Amino acid sequence: MRQFLVCTALVAGLIAAVPATARVEPFPANFHMQEIASNGTTLHVRVGGHGPAVLMLHGFGDTGDMWAPLAAALAKDRTVIVPDLRGMGLSGHPDSGYTKKNQALDIAGVLDRLKIEKADLVTHDIGNMVGYALAAQYPERITRWVVMDAPLPGIGDWDTIIRDPHLWHFNFRGPDEERLVHGRERVYLDRFYNELSAHPASIDEETRNHYAALYARPKGMHDAFEQFGAFMQDAIDNKALLAKGKLPMPVLAIGAEKSFGSAMADDLRFVASNVQGAVVADSGHWLMEEQPAATIAVIIKFLNPKD
Repeated sequence: MRQFLVCTALVAGLIAAVPATARVEPFPANFHMQEIASNGTTLHVRVGGHGPAVLMLHGFGDTGDMWAPLAAALAKDRTVIVPDLRGMGLSGHPDSGYTKKNQALDIAGVLDRLKIEKADLVTHDIGNMVGYALAAQYPERITRWVVMDAPLPGIGDWDTIIRDPHLWHFNFRGPDEERLVHGRERVYLDRFYNELSAHPASIDEETRNHYAALYARPKGMHDAFEQFGAFMQDAIDNKALLAKGKLPMPVLAIGAEKSFGSAMADDLRFVASNVQGAVVADSGHWLMEEQPAATIAVIIKFLNPKD
């Protein structure tokens, strides 16, 4: 389907309400936080707003906190659900269960607890991988999916992608690696913010320190590494899920101009039959931090096709 570049006119109405550069925004006052037991762990979940549900899943280097500006934009007519993934942020730290197929069960349990049958889905980075496993196992529960700037293990050109030297961190894990990073979480995370962004200065000190403190919590970095350590099994699981058929729901695949770009949509067409592509200009991987207004505008346009 048609590929398009987000333009200035599209975002004009949101620029006044969304910061031009990243800082950690609070969720709206009408949101509440709750701990939801699901699938052998406990997830920290933010819930607010009213209306049709939209579920947001974060990736590595962030937590659910990344979605606060989008949650604020949607909560006036949407019920917004924002968990921290297993082993990340303020969620529980179980010793196992980090395959994305299993983490999808975590998220399905959250929806069950909140009595939500169907939801739109918005994901980024590792959240994409959990999101695919969720949509593939529960296609009747996901009505539309926005997937942002990261590949799916085992899908498309995965074998080439994992050989990219920029992605050395996929295999950086183990006791010695954890010793190297312990106490230096900010140094480690800076590498991602600096090298995978178009403009590192757009990710400010407050944001960097906020996430470094969360990843420095007990088992925080260990369990983040476990997310990557599951990729081999994730690739096997994804191929098995795809063998059952492509996803039926509309999908918007957003790539950052300085990162995955239009290849994001190409990758999603392997797993979904109704894919629209978008590229956010002048952004690296950290779309919600680097270009929040443009990113929010294209997401809202897709989630509200009649507007």
